[in-house]
Amino acid sequence: MSEQLEQQHGAWKRYWPKPEQLLLAIGIDANSEVQWLARQCGQLVLVAPELKQAEPDGAMAPHSVAVSVQEAPAGYKIAVASEVRWIPDRLPELAACYQLNLQFDRILLSRNGWHSIAASQRERALRKLGNLLAPGGVLVITPCLGEYASGVLDQDELAALARKFGLVLQPLTQEGTAILQLPDDGSGALARIRHIAVNDSKSSTYKLALLRTLVRIADAHPGAVCDRSEGRVAISLGLVALYWIRLFKRLLDADLQQNSNTGKGLGFVTQQGWQPLAQLKADDFAIGALFVGEQALALQQLFADTIKTMQEGPVTFIYQGDKQNRLFTIERALRRKNSQSVLLDRAFFDSFGLFTLSEEMWNSLRSYGCWIEPLLVQQWIAQMKRFQRNIVANHSLDYYHEALIWLEREHDTARVRQRVDALARGGHAIRSVWSGHPLQSYQVDHCLPFAYWPNNDLWNLLPASVQENGSKSDRVPSRPRLSNARAHILDWWQLAWSGEREQQQFFIEAHLSLPNIPRDCRNHEEVFESMQDQILGVRQRLQVGEW
Repeated sequence: MSEQLEQQHGAWKRYWPKPEQLLLAIGIDANSEVQWLARQCGQLVLVAPELKQAEPDGAMAPHSVAVSVQEAPAGYKIAVASEVRWIPDRLPELAACYQLNLQFDRILLSRNGWHSIAASQRERALRKLGNLLAPGGVLVITPCLGEYASGVLDQDELAALARKFGLVLQPLTQEGTAILQLPDDGSGALARIRHIAVNDSKSSTYKLALLRTLVRIADAHPGAVCDRSEGRVAISLGLVALYWIRLFKRLLDADLQQNSNTGKGLGFVTQQGWQPLAQLKADDFAIGALFVGEQALALQQLFADTIKTMQEGPVTFIYQGDKQNRLFTIERALRRKNSQSVLLDRAFFDSFGLFTLSEEMWNSLRSYGCWIEPLLVQQWIAQMKRFQRNIVANHSLDYYHEALIWLEREHDTARVRQRVDALARGGHAIRSVWSGHPLQSYQVDHCLPFAYWPNNDLWNLLPASVQENGSKSDRVPSRPRLSNARAHILDWWQLAWSGEREQQQFFIEAHLSLPNIPRDCRNHEEVFESMQDQILGVRQRLQVGEW
């Protein structure tokens, strides 16, 4: 029987629990299977509608003899055996499991058990199961004994639910086993981020907005760090405000309600700050952009209003345990004078003060941004769909997603295409950065693929042939290919962005987006070296293929 069970559960063998780990099993009926599972782990908690008893043949004897009966906190009876604990519970409630106050390294759910949950309740069930997982824990939905003929799992359904609750779904095995993992950064910060996104109470989208703002900065702007000491990371407060503004601009332009009170406005949307800039698009609030006159004054008021809203809202109400144990802090600059001309650069962002968070959380946001951001987007949409005005409008899912995109790719490559065309009309030979060959027709290539790292900085947008761009696709250039293209890339940068204003924007963007570039850098060679480091980091973090 042991060999049969090992074969039965072979599809998830690499995730079989270790002797010290805790396993929760739901929907397992066969006594032999329960015994086998109990031998694999340090403790097995078995969920069943009613307490199991030892069968007359004694098959469960090693693990079913109750040595004591104890009261769970909510009054549930739990029979305790030497290695197995049976608790009466059922999906999707799992009330008794929650009362145990345990996190499980592995949760095993029979495929029949999953299919027994009404389709309308599966979202709730997966949320509860995900909350019971320990960081790095794995949920397995698999055929158990006698389930060979049970219905197949819907991968699309599972993938959508996994994204919503921060689980990573692996491709279904041939046996029809689904494996969903809760990522772990080893520090607990990732679990805290997920808890804020999924479980924290919310009357507005502010908490989600702050987390997504920080994810985007951590992923895209290593140059934003002002100080790193004593386990804390300080970043430019003005940059946090900029990202917050950009996120909300598309949402408010789309007339999407952002809080539960239809009569209450958003704190940062004021007559002095937001309204004079209302005609601008989200992508107009770009790093390196210049504002003058009335727009410059309105922009500075908008930044001040945004910082005040963040400080009084999510920064105050995102905490761990005690309300005074806040995960984020804002240190506003004591003296700051408004100016008639504003350039969105590091000096401007720093002038508002500092935003600080733990180094563990910063590293988690940076390393796991590709997992965290889809979770935040899904939760943001779910939150908006609860608000009355959005319900009445009955928006499509695509409408919500469109309003939550970070960058409009075509819009932001337009400037590069215009520059290529202008240079060609002026008699300059435009060459592919990858081959050096003259271009008759061309495409704008994102050196770091937009699909993995959405960045439209001037240094990242390069002319290439249609064939080369198609061949490269969503891969990063290998180091040998970059080395061969070095001279062509440097030539393109120097030719395309030679004007004073263009150079200014080029180096402002590079300073914030690439690692270890000095603030006063005006050297293309330094930018190229840092670009290589960034490519290596993106490839390592996101497992992007090489070209």
